[in-house]
Amino acid sequence: MTEVLATQTETDTSGRSKRKKKRAAPTERVAWSLALLAAPGVVYFLVFAYLPMAGLIVAFKDFNVSDGIFGSPWNGVENFEYFISTGNAARIIINTVFLNALFLTATLAWGLTLAIMLNEIRLHMYKRVTQSVVFFPYFVSPIVISVMLQVLLAGVGGEGGAVNDMLNVFNLPSLTWYTEPGAWPWILTIVKVWQLGGYMSVIFLAAITAIPPDVYEAGVIDGASRARMAWSITVPLLRPTAAILLVLGIGRIFYGDFAVIYAIIGDNGVLFSTTDVIDTYVFRSLRSLGDFGTTAAIGLFQAVLGFIFVSVAVIVQRRYARDSSIL
Repeated sequence: MTEVLATQTETDTSGRSKRKKKRAAPTERVAWSLALLAAPGVVYFLVFAYLPMAGLIVAFKDFNVSDGIFGSPWNGVENFEYFISTGNAARIIINTVFLNALFLTATLAWGLTLAIMLNEIRLHMYKRVTQSVVFFPYFVSPIVISVMLQVLLAGVGGEGGAVNDMLNVFNLPSLTWYTEPGAWPWILTIVKVWQLGGYMSVIFLAAITAIPPDVYEAGVIDGASRARMAWSITVPLLRPTAAILLVLGIGRIFYGDFAVIYAIIGDNGVLFSTTDVIDTYVFRSLRSLGDFGTTAAIGLFQAVLGFIFVSVAVIVQRRYARDSSIL
């Protein structure tokens, strides 16, 4: 009897071990499937992000097409010196940082506010329709935005415009908006808020759904109003998400939104003093001068400054907000 029990025990043990080995196989298959799923993305970044970095040596060369990238003569840092000596470097760097800081803070603030407002809507159908409406501007082409602004600010014939008509209703003088450089940082900020507010609100709404309902139930028991719970519960719990979005935005603070800015401003030199950013300056320089070395030097300078900024932002975040650090 003892031998039979021992045999059954050995059989059970061996059977369990075999079953355990068989259970490990699906995990390996999942790992391979995930690696296969990630392969197109890895190949994409290798081909379009890392291999082209070899072309950065153009920034240190007197590039000409006949000799190619590697055959052109070296000229040290002359391309960087030329960019600085033109007198435009300080202006376009300040414009880039200032405009992107406006865009980042305004879109984050409006996205957070919009997410809290949408979260308070109790009718699910109305909530979905409203989400779709506020998210729609994200898909609008910059060219369409430019035409819309033209109609609002200058009218179809270049005079008047809906905004000026509204000003005239309140006995305020009309403005020629496309000759007023001081107004355009704020106009572009309004455009970015309109375009990205819905997109940001979706990210914050996803974070709101992760907040435990028990927290709000405790607020109801304490007698807190909906506005009080939104301010004292929702906003503090969304700070980690806002911090991550802020760090990611700082990483691209030296990259102007070329598509929107150039589509709206174009080659209007009157507005360059407040709207010309690094990306639009590089595009015009390459188009007019055809100097690949200088434009590559400006692009490298832009990338290095962006890397420094995001590194400092991550260090500060890890020091003062470790719970929301991305590293």
